[in-house]
Amino acid sequence: MHHTEIWVRDVDASRASLGWLFEELGYVPGGTWAHGTSYVGERDYIVLESGPDVLDEPHRRRSPGLNHLAFVAGSRLRVNQLAAKALEHGFILLFEDASPYAGGPGHYAVYLQDEAGFEVELVAEDPGRADHEALRG
Repeated sequence: MHHTEIWVRDVDASRASLGWLFEELGYVPGGTWAHGTSYVGERDYIVLESGPDVLDEPHRRRSPGLNHLAFVAGSRLRVNQLAAKALEHGFILLFEDASPYAGGPGHYAVYLQDEAGFEVELVAEDPGRADHEALRG
């Protein structure tokens, strides 16, 4: 992946939630402009952008298109720590009744949604590799 651009209605609110999380995941703040900001990772970058071309409609993760972004977030302990901190930054925990195994018994992850409706999945390192191997067959 080279980069991901996420159009948001309120870039300041998204900086406080998604931006915070991206930094926790190792991304560093990049450029900032009137309607956006970027976060630079080791091999990719993420843009949060608002402005006149963004429709004044809420994000709907269940509509056709991108449903969520999934990140390898470290150990199970780190996933749990990030999830707890994320709640303090306006996220809600999705699939709470099945968490952290909502993705299946061998997939340790939490699913979070910010106030704007964007979903992020934080996957524990070891099960993530096992899942990837299973997908490859």
